[in-house]
Amino acid sequence: MKRNEFQLRVNFGDTDTAGIVYYPNYFKWFDIAGHQFFRSIGLPPLKLMKEQNIILPLLHADCTFERPLYYDDIITIKTVVEEIKQKTIKLRHEVFRGETRTGYGFEVRGWVKESEGRIFAVPIPDDVRELLEEEGMGECAQTNPWLHA
Repeated sequence: MKRNEFQLRVNFGDTDTAGIVYYPNYFKWFDIAGHQFFRSIGLPPLKLMKEQNIILPLLHADCTFERPLYYDDIITIKTVVEEIKQKTIKLRHEVFRGETRTGYGFEVRGWVKESEGRIFAVPIPDDVRELLEEEGMGECAQTNPWLHA
């Protein structure tokens, strides 16, 4: 199945008063990772919306926290397609600081069409399904100079 990964730096605002990442940030990072994943395979969510009226709403998310993260840590979020159903896609996310996994979870996104102010789930097209099922990394040309500051 298709996969992607990218890095980001833990910001001060992501932490609590003890300097440890506040847990809801994992869900924020999963959301970012999902959008990055779709961009990396040539299906940017904004383009899907503008050209096909397709949106990818979050239907379900879960996370298990294993180790703390701290301000200024650089983390890698690894995303892989775990399951494709008729109208949903399940993405699995793992968060790493170096080689140490600090948490993992998933999100389920719908393949949803907007038409005349209404939204409804539609079947995932065969070409998209084939793309998601391909082995290998998405095109990841990440350039984040601020990670090295």
